[in-house]
Amino acid sequence: MSAEVSPPAPAAFDAKSFVDSLPSRPGVYRMLDEAGAILYVGKARSLKSRVSSYFQPGNVHPKVQALIAKTAAMEVTVTNSDTEALLLELNLIKKHKPRFNIILRDDKSFPFLRFSMQDEFPRLALYRGSRKEPGRYFGPYPSAGAVRETLNQLQKLFRLRNCEDAFFANRSRPCLQYQIERCTGPCVGLITKERYALDVSAAIKVLEGRNDEVNLDLARRMEGAAERLEYEEAAKLRDQLAHLRTVQAQQIVTSDPHHEADVIAVAPGNGEYCVALMFVRAGRSLGSTTFFPRAPLAEPAEVLGAFIGQYYAEREPPAQIIVEHDFEERALLEASLAARVQRRVRIAASVRGIRARWVEMMRDNAAVALKMRGLARASIEANLEALREAFSLPATPRRLECFDISHTGGSDTIASCVVFGAEGPLKAEYRRFNIAGIMPGDDYAAMYQALTRRYKRIQSGDVPAPDVLLIDGGKGQLAQAARVLEELKITGVALIGVAKGADRRAGQEQLFLLGRDTPTILPPDSNALHLIQRVRDEAHRFAITGHRRKRAKRHSESILETIPGLGPVKRRELLKQFGGLQGVLRAGIEDFTRIHGLGQRLAEIIYEHLHPGG
Repeated sequence: MSAEVSPPAPAAFDAKSFVDSLPSRPGVYRMLDEAGAILYVGKARSLKSRVSSYFQPGNVHPKVQALIAKTAAMEVTVTNSDTEALLLELNLIKKHKPRFNIILRDDKSFPFLRFSMQDEFPRLALYRGSRKEPGRYFGPYPSAGAVRETLNQLQKLFRLRNCEDAFFANRSRPCLQYQIERCTGPCVGLITKERYALDVSAAIKVLEGRNDEVNLDLARRMEGAAERLEYEEAAKLRDQLAHLRTVQAQQIVTSDPHHEADVIAVAPGNGEYCVALMFVRAGRSLGSTTFFPRAPLAEPAEVLGAFIGQYYAEREPPAQIIVEHDFEERALLEASLAARVQRRVRIAASVRGIRARWVEMMRDNAAVALKMRGLARASIEANLEALREAFSLPATPRRLECFDISHTGGSDTIASCVVFGAEGPLKAEYRRFNIAGIMPGDDYAAMYQALTRRYKRIQSGDVPAPDVLLIDGGKGQLAQAARVLEELKITGVALIGVAKGADRRAGQEQLFLLGRDTPTILPPDSNALHLIQRVRDEAHRFAITGHRRKRAKRHSESILETIPGLGPVKRRELLKQFGGLQGVLRAGIEDFTRIHGLGQRLAEIIYEHLHPGG
């Protein structure tokens, strides 16, 4: 049970009186500025001791001095334990993102491999989301690419299905995956349940790091097949065993097959930090990823502790977390994580052997990633400064937005909005707009609608306003943008229209700055032009991708709408059962008759319409 203690703050914050009123109990304290915004959230075993340390004359740490100079009031919450204080601190940091706290910009969702063990023929596929669904999960992997690489290897080795259940349940002949030897065709009975189960079991052992068991088992099966004079089967097992050994030889990091750990290292540089994280599962590395937390005036040990607390707040930790050095909150974090997952979690700070090499590898990865990030940022900042100079802007822009329109003959119109900052594209802030209620092909009306929808959110304060708004188009599109900003009374945004040159070649763009009568044509080697081209091309790519998806969806529906006797309910059922239009096009008459309510005659009509002259 927590108790709020919020002494009324006087006009001038009286630190001594506030500290005297505090108990020597665990809790969380919050430092506020004059406007009442939270500057910093901290926890303490003793609120009185911890808070008083900030106001000691000998505390000259730059972070403390900067924080105290802005603090106009403080609030505290008393808790029953250190662990409760830690959890409350993490929740408040996540909610308020205080300026002086270390903030993990954590928008990464890591994928897994999942076996659908509840199925007669389990499916092996990439999976994201909650792991409450039945099945066996392996991971996490640092990226979808790492999952697909493992999936590709396992399909080559064991030929397990990865198709959707609806597609699997409606086959009358094997698909392309069978033809290229990536599947054994369980959908049409080309492998028995028992034989398929052996392949599933072998794949699971590989994922668990039990490679020796799999090698011995394949060797025994190969010898048994040879003794039974089943030479074709023996040859397949021989090839499978050889391929497995090749894959095993390519695994650089190996250890105890039961070893599961996350390896974390921190690299500081130029006022920022990079945290590198490697996933070790079943004694082998699944790959690594990097994070760049916001850490004003922090020390490496602080960054490490804050990262572990925030990263594992909503993720299940492995049995061991390996770090490069000890830090103050290690024991408290161990206890907190163990209490949450109901098992022991060890944070190991002094390791030897292969684990020490893992830490060194992550330290090198973090340093390289930080250096590359600095180089990329320097390049972008130089381009932003060049943009300011090219258009005589009052200040170097820090945020750019660009809009583009995509359609085919006026149909399926999509507008895209991409956002760039000083660190490059901010993909989490990209948005697409489905455009409706306009004349087909009216790009001006489409631009007006998209901009209005976007900038109403900026007007309400939901989204920050850009310094520069780029519009893919000439004076007409630019006029629509100016109209929207004027109607919404949004000021301080530089408007630039990006029109293609006379022969539509890159490097000849005409740039229309609102308020100038003549276009600006920058030289092909201009850094400002390169930045504009990059942002414009990204908006174009993002718009086309959305348009193609929308068109494909409509195309699927429109083809089926031409089939007599096939109503909307049956159309949806077809697409659902076969996993989309491509699955429907690959299906045969027998496949269609299995759909409830179609019948032989309608199945023949569907096939004839989809395969005229076939």
